[in-house]
Amino acid sequence: MNELLIQIRALLETGMHGVAALCAVDGTLDAKRLDLYQPLCYELALAAAELLAAENAVAKTAALEGLEPALARLFAADAITAVLARLETVFSDAELDPGPLHAVTTGPELARWRRQAASHAVVAQIGREVAGCDADIGAVALDEDAAMAQSAFQRFAADTVAPMAEKIHRHDLTVPEPLLQSMREMGVFGLSIPESFGGTAPDGKENALVMIAVTEALSEASLAAAGSLITRPEILARALLAGGTAAQKSHWLPKIAAGEPLCAIAITEPDFGSDVASLSLKATRTEGGWLLNGAKTWCTFAGKAGLLMVVARTDPDRTLGHRGLSLMLVEKPSFDGHEFTHVQPGGGRLSGKAIATIGYRGMHSFDLSFEEVFVADDHLIGEAGGIGKGFYFTMAGMVGGRMQTSARACGVMRAALRAAVSYAGDRKVFGAPLGDYTLTQVKLARMAARLAACRRLTYAVGDMLEAGQGRMEASLVKLFACRSAEAVTREALQIHGGMGYAEETAVSRYFVDARVLSIFEGAEETLALKVVARSLLEQALEAANA
Repeated sequence: MNELLIQIRALLETGMHGVAALCAVDGTLDAKRLDLYQPLCYELALAAAELLAAENAVAKTAALEGLEPALARLFAADAITAVLARLETVFSDAELDPGPLHAVTTGPELARWRRQAASHAVVAQIGREVAGCDADIGAVALDEDAAMAQSAFQRFAADTVAPMAEKIHRHDLTVPEPLLQSMREMGVFGLSIPESFGGTAPDGKENALVMIAVTEALSEASLAAAGSLITRPEILARALLAGGTAAQKSHWLPKIAAGEPLCAIAITEPDFGSDVASLSLKATRTEGGWLLNGAKTWCTFAGKAGLLMVVARTDPDRTLGHRGLSLMLVEKPSFDGHEFTHVQPGGGRLSGKAIATIGYRGMHSFDLSFEEVFVADDHLIGEAGGIGKGFYFTMAGMVGGRMQTSARACGVMRAALRAAVSYAGDRKVFGAPLGDYTLTQVKLARMAARLAACRRLTYAVGDMLEAGQGRMEASLVKLFACRSAEAVTREALQIHGGMGYAEETAVSRYFVDARVLSIFEGAEETLALKVVARSLLEQALEAANA
């Protein structure tokens, strides 16, 4: 299979060069052409994600025997089929020679691998092994610190979070204070904060693998009531580390690490979504600071949080785009309900109302209104030196947020697969357990293969971040894992039949929670077009010009 993957990698690179030529003017990517060829860029990004996941899965299991390499081969066979279909569109629209692509698509090597790795008989056997497997699907060897954290939080998630998860979801409750306090005591809010600032990350290290392991364990029990609590301090801490003054780091990072205050991230606006560069919340100079006026939306945990990281436009010249943005810290009291209003001593008014959602309940996402809200100069990240740099500080924070979201997706998939295996073994239809039917076995096999590929790629990109690399790959794995979570939870719910559609069944929560993953921390389309595809096309142009 390695030779086949090498051939498809070459085809992907041909597609990259073809699309890059369409999108470039005088050797440089052109914004209008990129917009014109968005569908091709989108297909390229998805193909690159699927192929990288397949390559990584095969490479990481090459020395293993048994179920794991079989899952890797199955995923790779399916991914190759999907990648070739995407490249068919790219080659056709970019008017590239289809001969090499068709030679692989119709060649004997691909047919042989499909028979060996993905025939219905082989896949059904894999499904039977998945159903009878007590081991952790897609397990990754971790260092001692990450393994200990994973074990501790798996126990905490099972014993403390899981019993609360259904009630929080079905009654749309705010994450209860006892649960938050337990997580404070376990140090969950300081995973990305260096030990010198009160966190648990070794100084000079990303601590990405520990963060992934903890997030995955918590998200398996509840995405909204546990796994996602880490994201906001992750983003804010990294933004502070990237741009905060020494005084700001010393003051805020120990507080964030201790979970006092809890924090929220106010980026998205009603008219701009993931288009961060076009944000318009207005920050106007006043004596001693700034006055904020405007609106934010989809600000998760804004009610309970006592500290908001707010992206604001400090330069009124809209033509500056992202260069006119700054990052500000807004303090407020913590509120438990679905609606709040905070009036500052000087009359500034911040109000918020929770948005009713189909899932992802517990933290609540808020619409926010800022009316003359005062922010002191020392609450602008970087102070005078940070004016106009808010976009860059935000992006520094979002790398960790996207990596963490990939881990959340893996946690939800683990929960969904376990629920599907359990139900398929217990449920009888037409006189036999549901799990005895080959179609069910095939579904379980493909769910497990996708989960294993996602986990292995997530941890592999975590390794890259530890080495100071992988910024684009963090977006790529977020794109891939979140799409996969939708597919895996959908099949898990389908296996449950009618009971899967009932709120009393946990798999219904996994399904609606998974749907949000491709939307927040960078919408799927934005990541595919603005980060992944653009990076691929830039690489192609650099290679062509070398």
